[in-house]
Amino acid sequence: MSVSQLQQVFLWCTVINYCLLILWWVILRLPQKWIYNLSCGPLQVSEAQFDSYNLTGIIIYKLSIVMLFLVPYIALRIVG
Repeated sequence: MSVSQLQQVFLWCTVINYCLLILWWVILRLPQKWIYNLSCGPLQVSEAQFDSYNLTGIIIYKLSIVMLFLVPYIALRIVG
């Protein structure tokens, strides 16, 4: 695999993952009560905990995207 192909792979991985991240945020913001009831109906989780868990997940996912895809893409752009 050439450097330019790796750049394209990391770029598209970053774009696709950011789209999934935005979709996750939109799904949680628009029908929030419905998603909460669907996800935590039988569980003993409050709405505040549900929001906190999702916010933590979004932050971890975003940091993972940056560290696993965006940083290698930028490094390959600098090297290439």
